[in-house]
Formats: sequence, C-alpha cells, structure tokens
Amino acid sequence: MAESKGALIAKSVQKHAGRAKEKFLQNLGKVDRTLDDIFEEHLQNFNRQHQQATRLQKEFNNYIRCIRAVQTASKSLMEAITEVYESGWSGHDMLYVQAQSMEMLWQDFSHKLGDQVLIPLNTYTNQFPELRKKIEKRGRKLVDYDSQRHNFQNLQANAAKRRDDVKITKGREQLEEARRTYESLNSELHDELPALHDSRVPFYVTNLQTLFAAEQLFHAETSKVYAELEAITDKLATECQRGSYKKPIANNVKAEIAPHNGNSTVQPNGDLPSAPPSPDSAADNATAANDNATAANGTATAANGTETAANGTAAADNGTDSGEATPPPRSPQRHNGEAKDDTYDVPAGTPVTPERANNNVEKKELVDNQSAVEKEKGSEKEKDAQKETDNQVQKDEVYDIPVGATLAGLPAGTLYRVRATYRYTREDSDELSFDVGDVIRVVEYDDPDEQEEGWLMGIKESTNEKGMFPANFTRPI
Repeated sequence: MAESKGALIAKSVQKHAGRAKEKFLQNLGKVDRTLDDIFEEHLQNFNRQHQQATRLQKEFNNYIRCIRAVQTASKSLMEAITEVYESGWSGHDMLYVQAQSMEMLWQDFSHKLGDQVLIPLNTYTNQFPELRKKIEKRGRKLVDYDSQRHNFQNLQANAAKRRDDVKITKGREQLEEARRTYESLNSELHDELPALHDSRVPFYVTNLQTLFAAEQLFHAETSKVYAELEAITDKLATECQRGSYKKPIANNVKAEIAPHNGNSTVQPNGDLPSAPPSPDSAADNATAANDNATAANGTATAANGTETAANGTAAADNGTDSGEATPPPRSPQRHNGEAKDDTYDVPAGTPVTPERANNNVEKKELVDNQSAVEKEKGSEKEKDAQKETDNQVQKDEVYDIPVGATLAGLPAGTLYRVRATYRYTREDSDELSFDVGDVIRVVEYDDPDEQEEGWLMGIKESTNEKGMFPANFTRPI
C-alpha cells in the first residue's frame, strides 16, 4: 500500500511538472497550442454570466438582510406608537389591530422573498462552480494532450535515426488516450455552456416576476394599512380641534390670563384696563345695578315721606287733622330696621304734645302697614320677574343667545353677532384670535357635548376663521 501511494504521488508530481513545462514552452512560443475559438466564445459568455449571477446573489442577500432589519425596526416603531397612543383616544383598538396587520405583512413579505426568490437564485448560481471545475479540468487535459502530441512528434523525428518502434507505439497510445479524454470533456462543455447561457433568460424572467409581484402585493397591502392609520389620526385631530380632549379650565382663570397676553393697552390715566367680567359676574353686576336702582327709588320715597311728615306736623300745629294723609310706599330694600326718626323729622324747639305724639305714632303705624303691603307686592313682582328671567336664561342657555342680541337679517346658521371689546390671542389650535372691534358670528357647536361654560363657537367675519372664544371678551350687537 505504501509503494502504491508513493507511486501515485510520483505520478502526480510528474504530471504537474510536465504540464508546467508545456505551459512555459507555449508561453515562450517554442511549441504550438491547440486553439478552439468557439469554446473561447462560450467561455467568455460563461464568465460574464457567472459574474452577473454572483453579483445579483450578493446584492439580493444584502436586500433580504435589510428587509429583515426594517421589519424589526417597523415592529419596534409600531410598538412605540401604540404605547404613545393613549387608550382613551379615538381608534386605539383599531390602531393596535393595524399594527399587528403591518407586522404580519412584513413577515409574509420576508418569507416570500427568501423562499421564492433567494432559494431559486442560489440554486442557479450553484451551477457555476461545478462547471468552473470542469472547464479547469478541460484546460489541464488540453495541456496533457498538447504535451503528448509534442512528445509523439519528437519520437517520430528521432525514429528516423534509431528506429525505436516500441517507444513510437507507446507514444501513439498515450497520445490517443489524452486526445479522447480532452475531446470528451470538450464536447460536454460545448453542449453545457451554451445551454447554461441560454437558460439565463427564462430564469431571470421567473425570478424577477416573483420579486416584483411580491413587492407590489406588499406595498399595496401596506398602503391600505397606512391609509387606515391616517384615517384614525385624522379622526383624532378632528376631535381634538373640537376640544374633546382638552382639560376644562375655570372661566375666572381664563379671564385673569387673557387680558395679559401682551395686548393690554394703557388707559389715559395711566392704569391698565381691568379684566373683563365673566358671564357669571356680569349677571351679578346686573342684579346689583337693579338693587342700586331700587335703593335709589327707596331713598327718593323716603325723602318724599320726610317732606310729607313735615307737612303733616305743620298741619297739626295749625289744628288740622293730618292722620288721613297716606305716605308714599317705601322700597322693600329699606325695611330691616332702617326707618329712622329723621323720616318724620320734627323741627328743633317744637314742643311735643300728647296729641302730636299720638299723631306721630299713628302715622308711623300707617307707614309700616303700607310698607308691609308694598313689600309683599314687591316680593311677588320680584318672584314673577325672576321666574321670567330664569325662563329667558334657560332658553338663552340652550341657544346661547343673550338678551338684547339682534336676530334679524343674519346669515344661515348664525345665532347672533358679537363685537370684540378686548383683544384675544388664542392659546389652543381650536380657539379664535381677534382684535378689538372685530365682528364675530356666533354659531352652534358641531357637538353640543363639547360646549364649555363661558365659551362660544364663532366665525370671524373678516377672515372666516372658526373657533372657540371667551364670551366675556365680546358684547352682543
């Protein structure tokens, strides 16, 4: 076995040495070389085809890696979006469903590219290394054939001198064996190389069609998912503009902050304008004004009563009976222990007789009885007025129409008009900014549940901008 192995090694070394010698002589031009132009053309096509297929395989493997990386990044992004999108927002459940759909689309797309595009491409490119080995073997056998051919030619040249028929016969046998081996490989490659070159067109057509169809389907499905996601966010934006997700702010806070947005103007006396009254304080001020007017009327009535009492005293001094004179009614606001002696003022130095004292007592009782009757009547009138006012306020609260607003000649959908008495700069995207003197058409809220106390929905006539604004910054016209 050792001798056999050693003989094989020696034979292999001898072959390599003979081939190296033959190539060296061919390169130097000392011996000729067997040429095959058709095979050389096939070999050039094979090399170009192998290079293109190898590059396509490399780039597609890189593309698959990028797809899987984007798949991971998309999954992480959608998880972050679903975490940011609060559960109380509109479409939260649909957003989660669409995120799961997006993940499934990425997985299907990645598997389809790997199974239907990359695996066939790998199978196609695996043909080239096997054919490359056969081409290299054909080149070695060609060198052996050329070497045996040159050796046989040398034997024939020397045979004329020494007539060595044994060497000539052996050389001819070796030449024939080398020729058969070379021609067998050469014939196979002449068939396989053109067939491989022609197969590139059907393979690329099928492979690229699968790739492009997978891309088209994936992008079409993802576009639907993104359209759904866009619709969800659009709905959220619409509801946000309507104030559905805005935290309510007290009206007094709005009134304190709004006039100090850098738009306040200095009054002629150097003082800053006070904050405009809130809707509640405006109603309180109106009630206070009515009370003041009633108090003024009571004061005038008291003055008249004082004058009448003085006249009655003078008549008593003249011996006339003034007990039948009826004093004017007193204001109901002035009955809680406010009647003073100055109502029936007696001049200083006038003696108080029993008759005069009794007369004053009777007058006082008459005035008190009259005041009680007027108080009761006034209370009933106040109740009726208050009831009527409450009904009007309840009606106005439904339609947001203040008392005194002009309702004639308004455009369709307009409740009434207001004029800005203060400048206001919006603090949110759904609010309306305006300057002093701007006219705003008050309209109904799109969703009545979004209405906030002390705030109105309106359209500024100069720009047709729509938004919410504080009612206490305007007055009805």
